[in-house]
Amino acid sequence: MIIEVFKTNVQEESQCQVIIEKLLEHYPNGSINFDLEDCDKILRIHAPAISNTKIIAILNSHGYFCEALP
Repeated sequence: MIIEVFKTNVQEESQCQVIIEKLLEHYPNGSINFDLEDCDKILRIHAPAISNTKIIAILNSHGYFCEALP
């Protein structure tokens, strides 16, 4: 399993749920969560294979900023 971490500008739990549902369509075997307590509003994805470009595009299409963290 690969773990990727992203910085986002998602602010609310309700927004997280919409994004997680959309990401699970692309990563059905993945584990996806947000840490809104973190100053970077962290999105973590654990999945067998991950495309950072696809994840960033999905968040961008919903109007959110998303950037892969090193």
